[in-house]
Amino acid sequence: MMTDDKTENGMPNDQGEIETGGEPQSLEEALAAARAEAAQMKDQALRAMPETENTRRRAARDKDDAQKYGITNFAREMLNVADNLRRALEAIPAETLQSDEALKTLYDGVAATERQLEAALGKQQIQRIWPEGERFDSNFHQAMFEVPDTGKPAGTVVQVLQAGYKIHDRLLRPALVGVAKGGPAAANDTVPNGPAGGTIDTKA
Repeated sequence: MMTDDKTENGMPNDQGEIETGGEPQSLEEALAAARAEAAQMKDQALRAMPETENTRRRAARDKDDAQKYGITNFAREMLNVADNLRRALEAIPAETLQSDEALKTLYDGVAATERQLEAALGKQQIQRIWPEGERFDSNFHQAMFEVPDTGKPAGTVVQVLQAGYKIHDRLLRPALVGVAKGGPAAANDTVPNGPAGGTIDTKA
């Protein structure tokens, strides 16, 4: 029921007041309260934006990692196959291949299989590391022994016992190598046992 001073349901009265269920508020007070509430909500939204962006970036990074490195465990298993193919080829003397046609055919078949496997790994961005003649790099190589009097600069890889592999920018396994000892220092040798710059991720 309407009265002379005020109306029901929070409508303004003749003095510009609003029923709020408690004490009447003037229009100015109600506007100030609404503005304060809006400012508070804006502040909360601004605070939530960085956290939301960080969550989005983490999700994108996790998705990218899953696409790039999801086959890591399978790839490591396939490296054993690659090792066995290489051992089989190296076990056959070169002179025997010249005199045994059947063995030569078998050798060629195994070599073709090895090439196909390397190509399949390459399609998945799995790259072979064979650093013979290169500067030793502890990010890619694992030194098993030193070799004196090689005539090579100290720290040069002079023998590869086992190939290394990496997937994208992560190391699957290091190359096992022998390193020259006691020779002349390599040119620009400013970082012992490491690369001149940069590293490789080993988290895979």
